[in-house]
Amino acid sequence: MEHRTLKYRWHIVGLLFAAFATVPIWGSDYVVLFCLLYFLYLAMSQMWNLLAGYSGLLSLGQQAFIGFSGYTVAVLTNYHGVYIWLSVFIGGVFSALLALFMSLFIFRMRGIYFAIGTWIFAEMLLLGFSNWKYVKYGTGLFIRPAYPPSMTMIYYAAFMTGAVALAVVYTILRSRVGLGLMAMRDDEEVSETMGVEIFRSKLFCFLVAAFITGLTAGVLYVFQIFIQPYKAFAIDWTVVLVFIVIIGGIGTIEGPVVGTFIYVLLSQWLAEYAHISLLLLGTIAITIILVAPKGIMGTLQERTGFAILSPRRV
Repeated sequence: MEHRTLKYRWHIVGLLFAAFATVPIWGSDYVVLFCLLYFLYLAMSQMWNLLAGYSGLLSLGQQAFIGFSGYTVAVLTNYHGVYIWLSVFIGGVFSALLALFMSLFIFRMRGIYFAIGTWIFAEMLLLGFSNWKYVKYGTGLFIRPAYPPSMTMIYYAAFMTGAVALAVVYTILRSRVGLGLMAMRDDEEVSETMGVEIFRSKLFCFLVAAFITGLTAGVLYVFQIFIQPYKAFAIDWTVVLVFIVIIGGIGTIEGPVVGTFIYVLLSQWLAEYAHISLLLLGTIAITIILVAPKGIMGTLQERTGFAILSPRRV
């Protein structure tokens, strides 16, 4: 019975994949835009969930990788004429290298100190790029590739980053590393005595999250065609990711899937109320937390056991 249920779930996933893969064919311009944003935020929120929900790494500095990758794409395309998608890939690699450098310092910290450490790094990058003549200080840079991609190409790039992020998290959690991560989440000291390599597992997830976040940010800025340090390195990025994961269900694969849809839908609706949008989002988040303390999917799984992409191996 369980095997049959699992097969039906994979059929649902396959149908959804096919539907999203053909959006440019049957969808309107607005539907394409909505889905494009959905997959970009899905990829980034899955990475934040991998860190905070499974690895115990509460990061407040994901914007460091977003801004760093965005500027890498802008510099490579503007000043060196590098092919746009190669620039995006290099942006992801540079983000992972930045994470490796950051780990030399912040992995000596734990808990809230780790979170503050990641945020400080992002603020340092903000100050550095806003005072760097090479990238035109705080005025920002336009991304002008030699061969600008079409909207359809950008959509498929976003679609692939979202799908890859989901697949990576699912694969990691069903591996030995994933079992160790979930053991660490429950009790770090006990998991260490059982042979879980805590430092190596956390570093691996930190680098993977940085790479995919950077890759996603590159696609995002190809779409936006303009980058400015005060927005690229703003903590608003992390606030959005926290909102998505918390309301969806932290520590669940499906949580960011649901949370991202709610956020993108709300952000489109609240575009006319930009001056109070954060207040409204905060109110919505508090309401959902009061009704469903573990987020929508977390509470649903706790009460019914429902899970489409369960990390448990059967």
